[in-house]
Amino acid sequence: MEVDSKNLIPDIRYLNDMREVVYDKEWLKTAGNSELYYMYRGIEEKDGIRYDITIIPPVMLGAEFVKTKGHYHVQGHQEIYTVLDGETIYLMQKADSNHPENIEDVYAVKARKGDTIIIPRFYGHTTTNPSATKELKMANWVSTQCRSDYSLYEKMQGACYYYLAAADGGASWLKNKNYKNVPPLRFEKPLKSVPENLDFLKEK
Repeated sequence: MEVDSKNLIPDIRYLNDMREVVYDKEWLKTAGNSELYYMYRGIEEKDGIRYDITIIPPVMLGAEFVKTKGHYHVQGHQEIYTVLDGETIYLMQKADSNHPENIEDVYAVKARKGDTIIIPRFYGHTTTNPSATKELKMANWVSTQCRSDYSLYEKMQGACYYYLAAADGGASWLKNKNYKNVPPLRFEKPLKSVPENLDFLKEK
């Protein structure tokens, strides 16, 4: 489902909402409270499933590519994302329930327009726009009962890996030293279509 977001009012994520999770603390000292990304929530709801759209412009957080704040789902709901335009990197991490500074599993999925990914149960996740020029637009389907918990990302100052711009124009992954144990990062491939039956999104 494609929706024209021009006539909708978004929730806006500002830099001041993100300061705890940004890698480049030196850059933050002089950075103003700019708009980072836009969340159009509840565009449609049907049978307990909500459809949202998020738009992330191509900006930099100092040395770091712009990203979402990152959160876990309180009751372990799954979630589906599909890229509508641009490209992205989804970073998923599973923490030890008793010691969240220890990560049991972490992986990234690079996705382009038309690609889909599923957030597994009890995995926290962030979304990065790795482009310096192109806007990222993505949709998600999630249970209307799903609740997000940002506190662990705030406490640990971000995900267990940061995605940073390199001096040669490329990019690199840097492990977040606030975590005690972090596995090596692996990469998985996206799905090419959205599952026909979304009822599993309502399962806890």
